[in-house]
Amino acid sequence: MWKLMIRFSLIVISIILLAGSAGAQEDLLTKWEAVEQALEFNYDIKVANNNVKIAQNNAKILNSGFLPIISTTGGINYSDRSIKQSNENGISFNPGGSTLTFNSSLGLNYTLFDGFGRQYSFKKAQQNAQLSDIQARQIVEGAILQLFVAYYAVARLSENIISQKRSLEISKERLLRANYSYEYGQNTQLDVLNAEVDVNTDSINYLTVAQGLENSKRDLNLLLGRDVNTPFTVDTTVIYIQNLNLEQVVKEAEERNTSILQSNNFIRSSEYDIRINNAGWMPVVGLTASYGWTKNDFDAASNFIDQRITGPNAGINLSWNLFDGGATRTRVQNARIALESDRISREKTLQQLYRDLNNAWTVYQTALFVRDAQKKNLETNRRNFERTLEQNKLGQVTSIEFRQAQVNLLNARLSYNQAKYAAKNAELVILQISGNLLDTEF
Repeated sequence: MWKLMIRFSLIVISIILLAGSAGAQEDLLTKWEAVEQALEFNYDIKVANNNVKIAQNNAKILNSGFLPIISTTGGINYSDRSIKQSNENGISFNPGGSTLTFNSSLGLNYTLFDGFGRQYSFKKAQQNAQLSDIQARQIVEGAILQLFVAYYAVARLSENIISQKRSLEISKERLLRANYSYEYGQNTQLDVLNAEVDVNTDSINYLTVAQGLENSKRDLNLLLGRDVNTPFTVDTTVIYIQNLNLEQVVKEAEERNTSILQSNNFIRSSEYDIRINNAGWMPVVGLTASYGWTKNDFDAASNFIDQRITGPNAGINLSWNLFDGGATRTRVQNARIALESDRISREKTLQQLYRDLNNAWTVYQTALFVRDAQKKNLETNRRNFERTLEQNKLGQVTSIEFRQAQVNLLNARLSYNQAKYAAKNAELVILQISGNLLDTEF
């Protein structure tokens, strides 16, 4: 029964290994290629770019109120009437007839002055366009961070599957030696069974990692906005930024962090709101102008056959709410309160920034220490396994001791891979908070 299970496992693993060999021909997806594809095809980034376009349209002169309104009108009126007329002799006439009237005009309306409300509304629209840019950048930064978390997950599992494959090959060689030794009477069947169990265990582990790798690739493809089953390999090289300085990072975060930039933008918008509402105290001066044409075709009862009226018309009007029931005063007061709230929110955002940055820095420093410790641990376990392997060939260690050294080496490799990419992810979080993520080398 055991041998049947082992043979089945070996067949499955052979198929997986062949598939892995075929996968070696897959196109390499470099880090920069991943970033370029995400910027172009990521769904969240596409929506953010559309929001920027809308805000930019709203901030153009065509939406500012600075341009006049030009309109035209025209119409045709027809009337059919009966007229009863009497003279002093009592004679009545009842002539009938119709009248046809044509008219058209071209008009212009323009606000000459509105208390500068239009001017500050336009500046606020431009401020909102800048806010949209900042919000889009925030979404891009989040997408890029998410992209690299997924990218390095694929890289980590790609290295893990190599480690699992090595461990499986070692277990298969051990099973082969155990069978030979048993045939020649140098060990017992128990050694063979233990070796078979270990091959089966390593086969299951290999399949589990392979499944996780395929799932992680689909996650990354989704972030790239392409078919989730697109095959690819990744670059497992990890480059860390040297000499990151907390004091410098904090200074850059105060100037470049998107949350801080948004808070500053909200404050400036609230300042414009105060000026916009202050315009309610001022008069509004407008200009109107038109040019009209009218033609009347009279009926037979008229003394004239037709009539034409043409000419320009222009005027300046002024309106001023001397008292509007306190509505303007209320709006100005509320705008000032909103400004104060925005300043309070900025202070809170700044303190949250300091907290997040210091927490991220602690995580980063710990991750670097763990990475270095795991690297030393890996080297120690590698040397221990090499000695154990030599002793095993000479029959100086038991199969249990050999297996323990093998498992320790595998776990050390997996732990180092985990620590290596965890440190890089922690570094990327710091770069995002400081506003430097999009300007860094990946």
